[in-house]
Amino acid sequence: MQKEEYVRLAGETFQQGYNCCQAVAAAFSDVAGLPREEMLRLSCAFGGGFARMRYVCGAVSAMGLVAGLVYGDDTPDCKKMLYPKTRELSDAFKAKFGSIICAELLNGIVTHDDPPEPEARTEGYYKRRTCLDCVREAAGILAEDLIRNERL
Repeated sequence: MQKEEYVRLAGETFQQGYNCCQAVAAAFSDVAGLPREEMLRLSCAFGGGFARMRYVCGAVSAMGLVAGLVYGDDTPDCKKMLYPKTRELSDAFKAKFGSIICAELLNGIVTHDDPPEPEARTEGYYKRRTCLDCVREAAGILAEDLIRNERL
């Protein structure tokens, strides 16, 4: 697939009601080597800045998750390579949006003490949030990285 296809797939997945982390992670199931359904389960708790606690954006978390599956291994030293890679991806996202923190990205819409129950996905939900843009941007950043490193 091309970068645009990953971006489109992540956006569509988010608009189907999946959270930001699920949308990005599932879009890359082919390169991660796991079925889409498994990627959706693996990434489910990371939406809303980790279970709606509004910390690191789920789309950013998904970039780290996929990077671990694509670039990582099962040794304790894996973090020596993966931490800088994840920071590089996160920095690219932060350069676009000014933050990687969910509450800051959704300033004035959410708080760190939001209840754990997800909001209904209405037309208004999508209009007042940057989430769809964040999902698409994260997918684009990740795809560009994977292309540059000959992993796509």
